[in-house]
Amino acid sequence: MIMKSVRNGWVRSDISMVGKNVIITGANAGIGFITTRDLVIRGGRVILACRNMELAMAAKDTILKETGKEEKCVVVKKLDLSSLQSIRDFAHDINQTERRIDVLINNAGVMLCPETKTKDGFESHFGVNHLGHFLLTNLLLDLLKHSAPSRVVIVASEAHRIGKTYIQWSDMNSGEGLDTYCRSKLMNILFARELSDRLKGTGVTVNSLHPGVIRSGLWHHLHDEELSIWRWVLHQSMNPFMKMFWKSPEYGAQTTIYCSVAPELLNVTGKYFSDCAIAYESGEAKSKRNAVKLWNISCELTGINELITFPTHRL
Repeated sequence: MIMKSVRNGWVRSDISMVGKNVIITGANAGIGFITTRDLVIRGGRVILACRNMELAMAAKDTILKETGKEEKCVVVKKLDLSSLQSIRDFAHDINQTERRIDVLINNAGVMLCPETKTKDGFESHFGVNHLGHFLLTNLLLDLLKHSAPSRVVIVASEAHRIGKTYIQWSDMNSGEGLDTYCRSKLMNILFARELSDRLKGTGVTVNSLHPGVIRSGLWHHLHDEELSIWRWVLHQSMNPFMKMFWKSPEYGAQTTIYCSVAPELLNVTGKYFSDCAIAYESGEAKSKRNAVKLWNISCELTGINELITFPTHRL
């Protein structure tokens, strides 16, 4: 009989990750940091895939100090999701040096950032939150299949229901502000559903999740008065509510942890989770037509069809 992994909203601490290799993007702060620390405590070896190496090394030092684990349990590697070349370099490194990936957690993201573009010219929310993780995951698929049973966990959001979340297929870089963030979260769920369909029978599961509205650094672009006065005013007005009603990073990380470790989810795939339970996506997020269309466009924009297969992995 498979045990229930959650008690009162918290994932049981006795679920072991000993012998498991995990990659998590954006792991130096917020729920990424909390998730990493939790998985290390459980005995897992976690690769922090981060853009800022200084912050990543500081996070590693803190985790090792707080957990008392050996240094080999936490590995830091450079990954800039705003650069397709950086993603290729990271994936090539992983494919050459790692024997297995048990869990890939696509956690990193940007939110309400200034109207900027990635190094490859994509709108930042679209380029980082969707295209970056799309390319990364595809480049690691062979190793994930080799490691089966393995998991891909994609951090999405209930924001996929908000605003003008329909995808403007004629101009994927269109939109601004909250709409572009919400649309990228819709893309996360569509990607998870389509990838799950394509991986059926391989032993690799793919699920997406809503972590909750969390008091984390994801909101940091609201803090800077020099960037936009309205963002600063919005943050000041929201701050009391953040402290009263929003989840702590520790509580917000539970659904990510649950999807990564729960034994009862071994064969569960293509689902959307919230509060450590299966939830319901919007109608747009369930559209197979949209999922396939997004997949094809993403392949074209990231050059997936032109990639050379990596050498056979060492056994």
